[in-house]
Amino acid sequence: MFQSVYDTIIAGERWKLLVQGLGITMYISLCAIIIGTVLGCIFALCKISEKRFLRGIGELYTTLIRGIPLATQLMIFYFVIFAPLGLDRLTVAVLAYGINSGAYCTELFRAGIQGVDIGQTEAGRSLGLSKRQTLFKIVFPQAAKAALPAYTSEFIVLIKETAVASFIAVTDLTKAGDMIRNATYNAWIPLLSVGLLYLIMTLGLTKFFSIFEKRLAQSDRG
Repeated sequence: MFQSVYDTIIAGERWKLLVQGLGITMYISLCAIIIGTVLGCIFALCKISEKRFLRGIGELYTTLIRGIPLATQLMIFYFVIFAPLGLDRLTVAVLAYGINSGAYCTELFRAGIQGVDIGQTEAGRSLGLSKRQTLFKIVFPQAAKAALPAYTSEFIVLIKETAVASFIAVTDLTKAGDMIRNATYNAWIPLLSVGLLYLIMTLGLTKFFSIFEKRLAQSDRG
């Protein structure tokens, strides 16, 4: 077994492909979740706006993005939308994943905001705070805590969904494993290695957010 691992991963320094693929996967995931968080906040505010036009924009965005498979979106963004602009594949992948994540974050944040008791808003207004001050100082902090578990799940799902970035020839972790498999004609070692790396990432992220949630809970009790 160890000889097979050596011949497949170590020999020819093929492990470097996994390291490079892991780096690209993490880069796409981190950039995309940042973009998705920003878009999610913007469109969540649109969806709870009193203005019908803004609500329509938010609804259109989430309906389109959530209704089209991610792999299809990725190819549309690359071959149809961004190809004429000359953007490289990695940038297109980041934008595509970020826009996709934004639609799901929109619903997470909207649900979190609307889940805050209306009495909190009324209390803020009675203290003389403006509508915006009440939203950002009272509603948002509570909504963020409520949405954190679902937000963690979204980040984990996003990491795993980067596996389809190879559809536009981005050498992510899954693609790196596939390249090793093609070079060595050994399928199980590269696939298990890739699966293990994904597992380590998701477990690490889950543990991090779990600790973060516990500290938030302790600060509330304190």
